[in-house]
Amino acid sequence: MPKAAEINYLALTGESGRVHSLGKPFSDQWCGLNLASIGTIMMMLPDPPARILDMGCGGGWTSAFYARRGYHVVGQDIAPDMIALAEENKAQHGIGDNLSFVCSDYEGLDFKEEFDAVIFFDCLHHAEDERAAIASAYNALKPGGILITHEPGEGHSVAPGSIEAMQIYGVDERDMPPHLIIRHARELGFSSWRVFPMQHDMIEVLYRQNVPKNLFSRVARERLKLIWQMAFRPSLRQGGVVICKK
Repeated sequence: MPKAAEINYLALTGESGRVHSLGKPFSDQWCGLNLASIGTIMMMLPDPPARILDMGCGGGWTSAFYARRGYHVVGQDIAPDMIALAEENKAQHGIGDNLSFVCSDYEGLDFKEEFDAVIFFDCLHHAEDERAAIASAYNALKPGGILITHEPGEGHSVAPGSIEAMQIYGVDERDMPPHLIIRHARELGFSSWRVFPMQHDMIEVLYRQNVPKNLFSRVARERLKLIWQMAFRPSLRQGGVVICKK
């Protein structure tokens, strides 16, 4: 059922959903965070014109961003109408032959050692079998290539927005914390991994909270402890960005 729901998602959202998907990230209320997230991922990628597989690309806005930067990108999605929308997105931005799309299930791709990087951007938590999806990524990567995931952590599946999405659209909204991704990656043969905090967590701590007037107060000490943890020991249970090297 969840895979069928993913295939039917765009149709269920209607014309407003189509317009929203085509206009992302600028049509989205989280535009600033999405731009910050994609910028962070781009800083982690090898230099253009590296070859990238963009898993679960939906309407293709992330794939288009990578391609406009100069990468050679293949965007993948399970829904035919999403792929059609991604092609429209490509034409709208005048992107050339360095961007193409495939309609397929990311849990069973046929790519073999073709890509320098594989990215799951907020889509692995919709998988029925995340291990199979990560295995597809491993097989698709060249030796030395990297897997980047940007996924929600523990508690995502019971958040009000997730429950609403599952009830309305029938999609899966699963917890996908770093420790689960790393366990699968290690068992599948990835040689190393590293975890980074989510952009919204860093923005909340570093930009939106007021600076304590007393730098020696309990509040200041707790803030400094949190900043140290984010920088040097990010949580393996909260949402995060995970990089794994093949």
